[in-house]
Amino acid sequence: MTKDAILQMLWRNTDRYLSGETLAKELSVSRTAVWKAVKQLRAEGYDIESVTNRGHRLMEKSDVLSERGVRQFLQDPTVQPKVYSSISSTNTVLKTLAAEGAVEGTALIAGEQSAGRGRMGRSFYSPADSGLYLSLLLRPRLPAAEAVKLTACAAVAVCEAIEELSGLETQIKWVNDVLIAGKKVCGILTEASIDCESGGLSYAVVGVGVNTAVPPGDFPPELRQIAGAVFGENKKPPMLRSRLAAMILDRLMTYCARPNDPAIFDAYRRRSLLLGREINILAPGREAEAATALALDTDFGLLVRLPDGSMRKLNSGEVSVRV
Repeated sequence: MTKDAILQMLWRNTDRYLSGETLAKELSVSRTAVWKAVKQLRAEGYDIESVTNRGHRLMEKSDVLSERGVRQFLQDPTVQPKVYSSISSTNTVLKTLAAEGAVEGTALIAGEQSAGRGRMGRSFYSPADSGLYLSLLLRPRLPAAEAVKLTACAAVAVCEAIEELSGLETQIKWVNDVLIAGKKVCGILTEASIDCESGGLSYAVVGVGVNTAVPPGDFPPELRQIAGAVFGENKKPPMLRSRLAAMILDRLMTYCARPNDPAIFDAYRRRSLLLGREINILAPGREAEAATALALDTDFGLLVRLPDGSMRKLNSGEVSVRV
């Protein structure tokens, strides 16, 4: 489509204007077709500046989240994205589609969630225009007990995508949070259905929520000390959320197809926030239990030492860094 081709050319040349003549010649269409496509893209929300005798330019602040934009950057043809401006919860809706037989690679992406969910039944703050919320359907041949590996794969995928786009260093707080400079910028929620006959996974839905920018008016008071954003006040690349979505989804499909790859484990361990630190083991209805985080095993279990010197392996649950 002419619109897709023009959007791609404008994105690749955000440092300069492209004349209608140049675009028309490159795409073998009329200048009228170029102008019509630019108007349509602008109507869809893309911030395109047009200057007489200079041409058209996609402004760097343009951050439209769209299916067209995501597909521009996707490399994996098996990923089938559907983009919503707002949705109740990408995980909730995708689980319904999975139960109805949706194929692996189905992905739901949203710019806002009205009922976003986190781990332990918590809500997940998902405001409009400052975050990216996506879920990917997988049908892995994996024992249910190893589903944590999918969360670990997702954490590595998110870290690598954020680092490539922002140049910032990321860390992972076992098992599902991504942090920048000590503040959480991403949460991951993996939910699965178990095949009772095989004991394996019938399907898994991997949900990712990324704070790409600080929401207007800042985060709610209860989150301000712990939540951060990938870009904050920093300069954002154009089409940020569409690019980030595609980069995460491509990596998710690749890594979750080989969850036992030692390279993924090494990439996760290198970014671990906890190793060697004093932590609290948290459990609903119980007092926090002090421990020291020692190591990760290859199944992504967290090995800890308790105050009495005994050792324990945590395969699931929640921890916090002791301050």
